[in-house]
Order: sequence, then C-alpha cells, then structure tokens
Amino acid sequence: MKTLLVALGNRSYPIYIGSDLLNQSELYARHIKARQVMVVSNETIAPLYLDTVLKNLQGYRVETVILPDGEQFKTLDYVTQIFDKLLACKFSRNATLIALGGGVIGDMGGFAAACYQRGIAFLQIPTTLLAQVDSSVGGKTGVNHPLGKNMIGAFYQPQCVIADANVLDTLDDRQLSAGLAEVIKYGLIRDVEFFAWLENNICALLARDKQALSFAIERSCINKAEIVAVDETETGVRATLNLGHTFGHAIETGAGYGAYLHGEAVAIGTCQAADLSRRKGWLNDADVERIIALFKKSGLPVYPPEQIDADRFLDLMAVDKKNVDGQIRLILLKKIGAATLPIDVDRSLLELTLKTYGRK
Repeated sequence: MKTLLVALGNRSYPIYIGSDLLNQSELYARHIKARQVMVVSNETIAPLYLDTVLKNLQGYRVETVILPDGEQFKTLDYVTQIFDKLLACKFSRNATLIALGGGVIGDMGGFAAACYQRGIAFLQIPTTLLAQVDSSVGGKTGVNHPLGKNMIGAFYQPQCVIADANVLDTLDDRQLSAGLAEVIKYGLIRDVEFFAWLENNICALLARDKQALSFAIERSCINKAEIVAVDETETGVRATLNLGHTFGHAIETGAGYGAYLHGEAVAIGTCQAADLSRRKGWLNDADVERIIALFKKSGLPVYPPEQIDADRFLDLMAVDKKNVDGQIRLILLKKIGAATLPIDVDRSLLELTLKTYGRK
C-alpha cells in the first residue's frame, strides 16, 4: 500500500492506493470516530463489494442506502433518499458516511455528508478508475440539474480515500476507457513526461496490467493532490483540471445524462479544446494528432455528437461555473504539458471549432 497526502492543514487526509484494501478493517477504524455508519452504494456495486465492506465494519451500527446506477440519477431527488435514511435512523452529527461506488456515488454521498446536520464525516471508496484518479480526490461534491451538470454542490473533503486496485477487475472495458480520459488529462495540463509514458503504455493499461495501472493511479493522484493543496476551492490553478470539461459537460447535458459516460464526453471535449488551441496558434497539427491518437487508442470517442450543433453547444456552454458575466471561459493548452487558466475565448474561433471539428 502507498499513502499520499492531500495537504490542507487541519483538513489534510490520506489517499490509500493498493490491493485488497477493502479487507483492511484498520483503514476504516482509523477514520471512523463514532458508532453510526451509513454506507451509500448503487445497484451495480453493492452486489459486488458491499458485503466485504460490511464484514470489515463489525462493531459499528451500519445502515445502507442503495441507489440506481447512472448519471441520470445524480439529482436532488435521489440525494434526498440518503437524507431520508439518515433521519429515519436518527443518525447524529458524529456519524460517518461511506461512499462506495464510482464518481456519481462519490459526488452524491459527499454532498449528502456536506449537508446533513451541516456536515458529517465521510470516506470515499471509489470503484471505478475515473473515481480513483479524479472525482474522489479534492472534495468536489454535488448533483446535476436539467440545465447544467454539477451546478449544485459543495467543496467538502473526505476523511480519506481508499483506492483498491482489485475492484478494477470487475470494471467493464467501457468504464476503464472512460477513466483513462481523466488520466490523460493530467499529462496534458502539467505532466508531459506522464503523457509520453501513457503513449508508450496505453496497451498495458487497457490489458489491466496491475503494475501499469498502479503507476497511473499514483501519478494521477499525485498531480491532483498537489493542485488541490494550493487551490482547494478553484480560484486559480485548480481550474486547469477542467480541461475539456466545458465542452464535455455540454455533451452530457445535450445528449441526455447517461448517453455518454463522463470520461467519454471529456475525451471529446479535450479534443475540441486541442483544436481550439491550434486555432489560437499554441498547438501545431502534430500536437493535436498526438492527443487525438492517444484518446482513440484508449478506446474513447473523439468527435462530438451530430445532434448537438454549434448553437446548441454555445447555449449549453453558457451554463458553466468558470464563466464570468456571461462570457464563456475555457481551459486551453499552450503546449502538451501546460494548460492555461480560464481565458475569455474569441467567439469566432470557438464557433469555427464547434462548426468544423469532427463535422462532416
């Protein structure tokens, strides 16, 4: 097991990375301060791993909430089911919530923990590659709204993150590829050596080579932890983690939540951001082709859906947390390994990307 630290003063917490961590009861005990524990999971993950977690929580008063699986269920209505159970079971302020699942469960469980009695402790046990390398780290929690993704939420840090590589054995190929989109992001925004490593090792990752996966998870978490430590609430450099996300969120919302996995939409959005960076004169054709090629090799889509035209994209992109006074602001690439902070974009160049990149 390796332990990384998200350094946030008195709210610092560890990320545990290793194999068979779900069976290490001392990890749970280290971060649970009272007897009441609520485990939140979904209908896909609970049959696989809930019993293992419960076995390692003997001695606690444990209740569970099992939600449907999918981005389309990441709503206030379903978070209310968590509140209902916490209240019905008379859970107090010193209770602990454990989020056992992918990014959706982590976001919803964390948001419920942030809100219930104005904040209770929670642990992240991410079960997808995307959640292990990105969404479980950094304290972003929340839910979607029909008009925009992740527009309702809170910054709320967990007590720890337990990233067990063994759970990736049951991850389907599509979900594995979706996670690689966020892994590639770290190479693009700040770690050019990692990007080159990914180009050389993408086949090993897709083959689920444990050594390659462990390295990619650790390197990604190191990058995320370093960024969060200096900019917890996204007033500066943390915004670079949203490379491709404004385009991607527009795709998820416009196509209907659940039609694209988050990582799939981010892959397309990152390619669009690369195309726009080329139009700005920062990337050359070879750079953009390298980026597109790596996403393709990862089994990810790289072109936007035909049903979302440029005008619809612009409408959807106008609902984004980085925007200021109605101006669309994007993260772009100065070069591979160096992202910009959010910048006001030239509307005509943005429209060219939306109208021409990946369009027939």
